[in-house]
Amino acid sequence: MESTVPPTDAELLTRIASGDCGAFAEFYDRHHRLLFGIALKVLGAVHEAEDVLQDACVTLWERAPLYDPRLGSPLAWAATLTRNKAIDRLRTQRRHADLIGSAAAETALLHAAAPSDDSSRGAASGDEAAVLRAALATLSPDQRDALHLGFFCGLTQVEIAARLNQPLGTVKARMRRGMMTLRDALEGRL
Repeated sequence: MESTVPPTDAELLTRIASGDCGAFAEFYDRHHRLLFGIALKVLGAVHEAEDVLQDACVTLWERAPLYDPRLGSPLAWAATLTRNKAIDRLRTQRRHADLIGSAAAETALLHAAAPSDDSSRGAASGDEAAVLRAALATLSPDQRDALHLGFFCGLTQVEIAARLNQPLGTVKARMRRGMMTLRDALEGRL
C-alpha cells in the first residue's frame, strides 16, 4: 500500500508561485486559522481581521515567486506578511481617527469664530477668528490647499492627491504637517 506524504509548505509555495490554485487552497486550509489569529490579536475586531487575512492571502499569491527560503519558513513568511498587513491597517485606522478628530476640532474652531447674534459673543468670536486666520496664514499654500480640500470639501486623501495631481504620500505629509503647525499655532490661544 502506497502512502501519500503531504507536500511541505515550501513545496506548496513553489507551486503557488507557478500559479497552482490547488496548492494555494491547501496552504490556506493548513494555516488560515493561525494567520487569522495573528490579525485578530493585532486588530481586536473579527471583521477587520477577516479583511486583513484576505489582503495577506492576495499578497501571498502575488509575491510567492519572491519568497526566499533562506529568510525563513513559508509559514513564518506568511505570518509576518499577515502581521504587517494588520499593523498597517491599525495605523491607517489611527490616522483616520486622528484626521477625523482634527477635522472636528477645526470645524469647531471655525464655528466658534463665526459671527453670532450675541454681541458679547461677537466680540470674542472676532478675536478667535483673527487668531484662526493668523494660524492659517502660517501654513504653506500647499498645506492650506490640502487641508481645505480634506476638511471643508470632504475629499479623501486619495481624492485630494488626484485633484492636486500630487503623490498620495506628499498629500498625507502636507496634511499632517499642516495640522501640526495649526496645533502649535493655536495652542493656548483659543
